[in-house]
This record gives sequence, C-alpha cells and structure tokens, in this order.
Amino acid sequence: MSLAIAGMGWVTPLGNGVDPVWDRLLHGDEAPTTAISEKFGDRSYRVFRVPESVLTGLTHPRLRRASVISRFAAAAGLEALKAAGVKVDSQNAGRIALIFAISNGGVIYTKRFYRDVVEMGAQSASPLLFPETVFNAPASHLAAILGVTGITYTVVGDGAVGLLAIKMAEDVMTDESLDYCLIVGTEEVDWLLCDAYRRWRLLRSVPPIEPFGKQKRGMILSEGAGAILLARLPRRSVAEAGGGPITIEHAHPGGCYGKRGGAEEILTQMLRDLSQTEIDFVVSSANGTFIDQAEQGALEEVIPDALVYTAKPALGESVGASGLWQVILGAQALRHGELPPVLHADLNISLRLSLSRMSLAEARQGIVLSSGVNQQVAGLRLAIH
Repeated sequence: MSLAIAGMGWVTPLGNGVDPVWDRLLHGDEAPTTAISEKFGDRSYRVFRVPESVLTGLTHPRLRRASVISRFAAAAGLEALKAAGVKVDSQNAGRIALIFAISNGGVIYTKRFYRDVVEMGAQSASPLLFPETVFNAPASHLAAILGVTGITYTVVGDGAVGLLAIKMAEDVMTDESLDYCLIVGTEEVDWLLCDAYRRWRLLRSVPPIEPFGKQKRGMILSEGAGAILLARLPRRSVAEAGGGPITIEHAHPGGCYGKRGGAEEILTQMLRDLSQTEIDFVVSSANGTFIDQAEQGALEEVIPDALVYTAKPALGESVGASGLWQVILGAQALRHGELPPVLHADLNISLRLSLSRMSLAEARQGIVLSSGVNQQVAGLRLAIH
C-alpha cells in the first residue's frame, strides 16, 4: 500500500518550518553550537540547540509542565496538520492515528526527578515530574494537544526509529476507519546524553561533523522534532501543488546488527531491495561515526552512481528525530528538484556527494537510509508522481 505525504512539520537548530529550514540548507547554512555543562561533571560538551524563539506561541495548558521534548513534538505536529489543511474536530478526531518515535526520552525531567530523590530522599519525589519519566509521556501530551482520539503508539529505538514508525504506519493504515496517520519523532539534548555517547566513543568534543571521513571523529548531538502526516492515495496531498503527490513507495523493515561490521551487510541487502527501480539520490545518515563507513560501503556496492546527501553536519545528530528529518529532506528534494550542499566532507571521497547545491530537475525517486548506532537499520524509497 502506497501512502502519500499530506503534510510535514520541522523543528530544528536552524529554526522551524519546512520551507524556511530547507532554504537555509540550500544556502549552505550550519546551525551554531552551544556549550553545556553540569555541576557534577568535569567537562562541557558542544550541542546543536533549538532556538528559544521557535517555541514562542505554544500556549496550550498541557504544555505548562511538559518537557521540552513534548513542546518540540507539538510544534512539528501542528505544522504538519496545518500544511495538510487538516483541522481536528469531533468528526475526524477518531480517524487520525498517532505514532510517536522516540529514542532517549524526556532525559531532562527524568534526571531532575531522580536527582531530587538521591539528594533529598524519596519523600521529595515529585508527582509532577514522575509522569514525564516514561517514554510514552510525549505521545500522551501530543494527542491531548491536537485533540486526536484515534489509536496512539509509542515506538522506542535508536536513530532508525523514525523509519520503523513509518513501517508501522503502513500496518496501522490498513484499518479502513482511519483517514490519516501522524508520525512524530523528537529528541531533546542534555549533558547526561552527551556524556553517555562520549563514553561509547561516538561523540566528538567540538564541531564540525565530518561525514565519510577517513578518521571517525564522532558526532555532535542535536535536538528538535519532525512530523509527517500520511494519507492513502489518491487523497489530495499538499505536495500536489508541486506537480504530484510524494509517496512512501517501499518502507523496508531493515534489520539489527550484532557487531558494527554487520551493519554494512544489512545495508547492502536493503539497498538491493529498495533499488529495483532507478534511484536518483540517497539521503544518508552519515554522522561522523562508524555508520559512515557502513553506508559508504553499501552504496558503492549497490548504487555507486546515485547522488548522496547528509544534513547532519548542518543540523547535528538528533537520534529520535533524525529519521523523520531525513524523510522531510527526501520529500523536499523531490518536490523542489535540488539537493543542498554536504558540509565538511572529504573532497576526495569516492561517493557522488552533493558538494554544492545541485539540480535534480528530473528526479523521481530517492532512498532514505537510517542507521542507528545502537544496532538498528531501516530504509525507505520515496517517489513523486
């Protein structure tokens, strides 16, 4: 079953709004990084933060005590519904499903809750903070804010979780009582996360992120949210204004690798399955880690002539939000017929990278690769009709 992208929403360190962020990427902009520290830690980390101005105007009472991860999700979800011209009311609230993709969860409030317990005892446990420590808290907030009463799921995973949520949406949309499925992926950044990824030898201390480099210096963490609203064909999609609907042609289930060396084998097979037709470009998840080598090897083996783009040097590694960000990038590339420049890449790399702003006027199909650092791999093929 092909599903059309009816609307999209984007909250990033470069700002919010699908078209404004896309325009900044086309011009080669890179989000600034901010240093964060912690009183019990002996080092600081650089991260890509979402500007505070992005959340201005979000005034729903449910958000007063909600974590920032829920605020990002609300902003992206509302934008996706608005872009599709969908206004949730009593007539359609039960006909919209919600799938929430999450990785690290509400780390900031979770840390606050347990720190109070450790420092002041169990009697200090906050009943206001505790609900925010569970992974499905943001989905609950978002459903209430949007007024959606259809089925709601939370999918937990690594950087591939967004695409796995889209695969789940295909199954959910077989229910004829549903008209739409809203998929939201989000992430908030915190010192504790940075420290964990550094201990796993996946984080670099300062920017830039250097994709596909010979030395895997690591990634810089990021935050934000991405949302896509899916509808069955031939429902009118917002993309039709650009010449035709953009569809999820094939959502691949991907796989899990036990050791890092196994990631390339899964990616190679997945690319073979997704490239049964001509592929014009690939949105990669290269982020400066071992993921880059695995994706490069698979791409050179299966579709060496396809153009490759990654936005992580410009936006950072947003983990739970990254898969949805990549789908938005792929949809925008098909809709506008061009790719932004890849920043900080090795000029001698054998892959066909879009090292400058490149035209894709005749592009009809693209692949999104989403490789997580915690053993999950997924992918999908987008098409414009």
